Amino acid sequence: MTSGHRIWRVASEVPTRGVSAVKSVLEQFCATVSWFEIDGSEWLLEGLATTEPDPTDLDVAVALAAASMGMEALAVTVELLPETDWLTHNRQQFPPLRIGRFLVYGSHIHEPVPRGCVGLCIDAATAFGSGHHASTGGCLMAIDGFAGRGVHRPLDLGCGSGILALAMAKLWRRPVLASDIDPHAVDMTAANARRNHLSPWVRAIGAEGLAAASIRAHAPYDMVAANILARPLRRLARELAALITPGGVVILSGFVAGDGGRILAAYRSQGMILARRITIDGWQTLVLRKSPKVAVQTR
Repeated sequence: MTSGHRIWRVASEVPTRGVSAVKSVLEQFCATVSWFEIDGSEWLLEGLATTEPDPTDLDVAVALAAASMGMEALAVTVELLPETDWLTHNRQQFPPLRIGRFLVYGSHIHEPVPRGCVGLCIDAATAFGSGHHASTGGCLMAIDGFAGRGVHRPLDLGCGSGILALAMAKLWRRPVLASDIDPHAVDMTAANARRNHLSPWVRAIGAEGLAAASIRAHAPYDMVAANILARPLRRLARELAALITPGGVVILSGFVAGDGGRILAAYRSQGMILARRITIDGWQTLVLRKSPKVAVQTR
């Protein structure tokens, strides 16, 4: 987004339990959505939109999301921002980021990747996951923890920018399937794979959940990373667990720490065992293993 484009800021202060629901609403109106903790119980959700959201549609959608979580109506503000070179601004705000052995950097950085680091070139302005959000950072930390293990069939479910698929492909040089319901995210993942010279290793497809034939055709998986939202993660527990090899790993993120217990319970009921819990800035990542004694059912 460069100077000359009109950008609207959409914002709402939301109790912790409503973050996932309201985030889903804002994503329908905005190109990017960010979360900022105000205190232990309130979060500021901010979205940037390239077209002015219809105020009535926005208010109704947020009110329904709030009601679904048992909350009172939430105030939503919409304001037109001054013209700014947002691409330059965002790049200045997101310098190279070291997460374990991964170094996440934008295309404006031309210095060579330091020896011993695994470079991931992702522009923060793409808005689909640059590693700077706590949930993405938690997933990269979890993936880094398995660097010495042989992973042969990984899946990035809800790939966004494709950063997790790129990380898995760079570590293990194995074909990675990356899926997302958003066509823009699929295109962005393919573009980032090309930018990182990983097109032979990363295949991006459009799919809702795990129902796509191409996802099931590649099962079973020995690693699945799913950085999405609390409710779909809980809903997918049985289906996802059935696509994992015995001893395989599932990395779950995209939810606040308060939702972690319910998500963990859903996966434990499917034979998954907690291996690691990573909490960063109130956001949680769960690393689970499938019990070796559980049979795999891919059909």
